[in-house]
Amino acid sequence: MDQLPLTDDTVIFGLLALCLGLVFYTSSLQTRFWQKFYTVVPTVLLCYLLPAILASTGIVSEEASNLYFVASRYLLPAALILMTLSIDLKAIVNLGPKALIMFFTGTIGIIIGGPLAILIVSIFSPDTVGGSGFDAVWRGLSTIAGSWIGGGANQAAMLEVFKYNPEKYGGMVLIDIVVANIWMALLLFGIGKRERIDRWLKADTSSIEKLKAKVTTHTESIARNTTLQDLVMFLFFAFVGVGLAHFLGTNFASFLENNFEVVRNKEKILSSLSSDFLWMVVFATAFGIMLSFTKAKNYEGAGASKVGGLFIYILVATIGMKMDLTKVLENPGLIAIGLIWISIHAGLLIGVAKLIKAPYFFLAVGSQANVGGAASAPVVAAEFHPSLTSVGILLAVFGYVTGTAGAYLCALLMEVASKL
Repeated sequence: MDQLPLTDDTVIFGLLALCLGLVFYTSSLQTRFWQKFYTVVPTVLLCYLLPAILASTGIVSEEASNLYFVASRYLLPAALILMTLSIDLKAIVNLGPKALIMFFTGTIGIIIGGPLAILIVSIFSPDTVGGSGFDAVWRGLSTIAGSWIGGGANQAAMLEVFKYNPEKYGGMVLIDIVVANIWMALLLFGIGKRERIDRWLKADTSSIEKLKAKVTTHTESIARNTTLQDLVMFLFFAFVGVGLAHFLGTNFASFLENNFEVVRNKEKILSSLSSDFLWMVVFATAFGIMLSFTKAKNYEGAGASKVGGLFIYILVATIGMKMDLTKVLENPGLIAIGLIWISIHAGLLIGVAKLIKAPYFFLAVGSQANVGGAASAPVVAAEFHPSLTSVGILLAVFGYVTGTAGAYLCALLMEVASKL
């Protein structure tokens, strides 16, 4: 096997496609083994791990590959556009103030939970939250903030903006997956006891019944079979937007760097505002929001967000190649940070839900729209009622919109906390 590691991106991309295909094919099988397997091992974790195994065992060479660059610069902004294209801000408002309050409570819980977790852990294990340069732990935790507020796209954006050491990134992915799935399991467990929880919260659930009827009608009104014309329009919306986002992002970043010392000085907290990648992501998201005010939003009925989801999974696979599995458990204290972090998020949600008497549905879906994103928020929503699935998608898409800004703020706070 003198030809290893493989360096041809065409061959490497074929292997990544094989990994993704195996994961999604086996997860669709109705056999007892695979159903049990995927209740324990999330599909997204395997989509990270299989490429990581290829790279860690020397089968492929991540250093010689340009696939991550292509996926992060072209497919990521395209995914953001396609996944925010369908957002209906008016519909989100019509969900009622309690739904939005719980969603933003979850977001705030993650933004403040990160720096608080760092402060708490630093009391008994300062080395766990230390590090310098690109090995600084707060840089890695910024990717978790991106994932827990928005999703995979925002996570990748934080990885690129704050340049965390990719060899240690596997540890952050582990925290993200393990802690998020523990919390999701608790939420799903609570659904079986939602009537008791709602009584404890003294919640009025009549609005949920109205939501069921409204969402069912809306979903049926836009669903259609995907045509070649639809796919070409996806290409049009996504990659015209990608081109404009790159153009505007590069020039705006240069403008800030040339005109503001606080941005130009690399030792200042706001120096990351000079990242053209950050502004490219911001502009791509803005284009998606602008399209949502036009008839373009109806392309969601043809599967716009599904195509965006495909792009995200390709990106996930390329990120997986950057993981060094031998260093995943190098710092087990990071798990403590994750557990404290999610506990702050959960505690704040429960407290606010009790205060405003919000139904458990809003608490669970509002949380998963942040922590789980489009991958799990619809799953949790569907457990309440199948017609409510798109409510989870709607709030999760809103998470994509706020994810980059929220994670960026959280990262800045964590940087400050790590230096106290």
